[in-house]
Amino acid sequence: MITTIIYTIVCLVALGLLFSVVLYLVAQKFRVEEDPRVDIIESLLPGANCGGCGLAGCRAFAEEVVKAPSIGSFFCPVGGDAAMEKIAAALGQEAVKTEPRVAVIKCHGTFDNRAKTNFFDGYASCKVMVSLYSGDTGCKYGCLGKGDCVAVCKFDAIHIDERRGIVEVDEEKCVACGLCVSACPKSIIELRPRGLKNRRVYVSCSSKDKGAIARKACSVSCIGCGKCAKVCAFDAITIENNLAYIDPAKCKLCRKCVDECPTKAIWAVNFPIKVPVAPKQEEGQSSVINNEN
Repeated sequence: MITTIIYTIVCLVALGLLFSVVLYLVAQKFRVEEDPRVDIIESLLPGANCGGCGLAGCRAFAEEVVKAPSIGSFFCPVGGDAAMEKIAAALGQEAVKTEPRVAVIKCHGTFDNRAKTNFFDGYASCKVMVSLYSGDTGCKYGCLGKGDCVAVCKFDAIHIDERRGIVEVDEEKCVACGLCVSACPKSIIELRPRGLKNRRVYVSCSSKDKGAIARKACSVSCIGCGKCAKVCAFDAITIENNLAYIDPAKCKLCRKCVDECPTKAIWAVNFPIKVPVAPKQEEGQSSVINNEN
């Protein structure tokens, strides 16, 4: 009995040693040498693993950057130009400056502007809701307000304004990773350049309905009238599918289109408030205030 046990133990030990040797030889045969620079590049990244670069996390980004002949086509939206400059220096290359971007919501269909026509009582998800029907208002293009974009944001940069019924972006926190853009089934979120002095002009609407239909569904919708395009001296505005679009590369922030838009669908963000100037009085002219009730 004891002999059998000892024999069994010896056989198991021998098999274990044999398999260990085989595994070692196989590992050496098919070993893939990893460039040590991958670890260096990964350490220079913020470690958010948000996928905003278009790759599966910071490690994948580091591997692709090291293999590429140039880093010109790569950009980490979280680390920004500062991180890319460090990466370029580590690889002996020159970084390419990229204009900072921010997410904007192309919908201003608040409760005041876009009345509800029904009530959705299902699972609180934009994707679920859009798979069942067009939405709970007359506009089938607007924000559904169920928060799919909020759920995917890793930087707490987007929230649902319960009072207004649509999502809004916190510009200070947004890193333009693009996760919210991918999550929105209505495609109402766009990454746009932050602009000079963080100022932007864009169309806050995504409706492709014709004028009368769009206006009936939402009082601040773009009606595709083309007035904005006519006053733009820089050819920055195009009208397609009854919807105006402002090219940020061409826009000079003159804001003529903002004043011209009859529905106030064009937004100017972070500009100083215009203060009306009182008309200059003639010398000797007195001001008369009518206090009649």
